[in-house]
Amino acid sequence: MALVERLKSKYTITAILNALVVPRSTYYRWRSEGTDASLRDVDQAIIDICASTKYRYGHRKVRALLQRDYSIKRHRNTVQAIMQKNHLQCRIKTKKKWKPQGETVITAPDRIKRDFQAAAPNQKWVTDITYIQYGRTVKYLSTIMDLYNNEIVAAKLYDHQQTPLVLDTIKSALEKRAYPKGVIIHSDQGSVYTSYAYQAYVMENNLISSMSRRGNCWDNAVIESFHSNLKSEAFIYTRFNSLSDIETDSRVNAYLKYYNEERIQEKLGYLSPINFGVRIA
Repeated sequence: MALVERLKSKYTITAILNALVVPRSTYYRWRSEGTDASLRDVDQAIIDICASTKYRYGHRKVRALLQRDYSIKRHRNTVQAIMQKNHLQCRIKTKKKWKPQGETVITAPDRIKRDFQAAAPNQKWVTDITYIQYGRTVKYLSTIMDLYNNEIVAAKLYDHQQTPLVLDTIKSALEKRAYPKGVIIHSDQGSVYTSYAYQAYVMENNLISSMSRRGNCWDNAVIESFHSNLKSEAFIYTRFNSLSDIETDSRVNAYLKYYNEERIQEKLGYLSPINFGVRIA
């Protein structure tokens, strides 16, 4: 800014900006903001946002929080550039995929067909199991998500992946939602979901079973993405089997609470699942 002011008596502003490779819009924004201190304020606000969210957000969500919490409007490319300059890029570790195995007994058609939208609560639930391998023993996390606002309705963390794990998860979800009827519950074709016990429980409780095509993870992408985010955000830089079982359980439970109550989502207008449900209601 100061350099442009010194040179503009000899050269046109356009020539100076071209030489400095500075967009005209950026220059005039600097002028309207007055001083370089305001630019440092934007940088610091973005740094604070990234630190407070434990570097879990990309530039789009950081931009939304910058506008919401600091009343500062910036283009997402500007936010991304500041994050890159300060080494604040979203820290995501390599994601591993778990493939359920087992003999198929009962299958259901795919009633979701990758339509992961719902007009109201308790229309479509998705469910899956993932392994949590950071404690002394391997744990298995079963979750159910409502596609209306992506809220995790129920979750169970056991030391096995047998049928009681998924049955207890459904029971918890039904109790929390006052036993709704006609909910489509979508899963993969893992052995626990194709078991007679699971399918009978679904029918007895007036739910409608739906299943992904075998070997096609994209048919249940939303819940798989949630499990991937949980591992990469709650256990970032954590080695397998390096924590106590108590610490592992604590991190999972803390993340579930954080995800439902605080973690903003672009799909929800940059609100958390709980806040979206309250706002719409």
